[in-house]
Amino acid sequence: MSDHARRYIVSDGVDGHLWRGVPTLVITTRGRRSGEQRRTALIYGKDGDRYLVVASKAGAVHHPWWYANLVASPEVGVQVGAEKFTALARSALAEEKLRLWQIMVGIWPAYERYQAKTKREIPVVILERM
Repeated sequence: MSDHARRYIVSDGVDGHLWRGVPTLVITTRGRRSGEQRRTALIYGKDGDRYLVVASKAGAVHHPWWYANLVASPEVGVQVGAEKFTALARSALAEEKLRLWQIMVGIWPAYERYQAKTKREIPVVILERM
């Protein structure tokens, strides 16, 4: 777990909800090999009641580990500030991705640069409260 995620969890989001001026949440996935809980802090956006995160890994060749974990086991824990809930995670479908991508680029414009730097399509992940 990163120092950012640790501070976020310990402080109920007081320390860490805003990171470099943008909102973040903590997602908890189950390790696809280990079965252990893995936590990471991610920039988020909203689409109605749904939360959005981007599996960019700054434009790396491979998807981030947390994305591979949620594909294998889509029931995840989410913490937004002090609020904690279980969500079902899924990649945005092609027909909804462009609109959701624009929401996220509006929050973190570097996502466009990350996509230009990699051949893989960077997923937008939708988190829907269960």
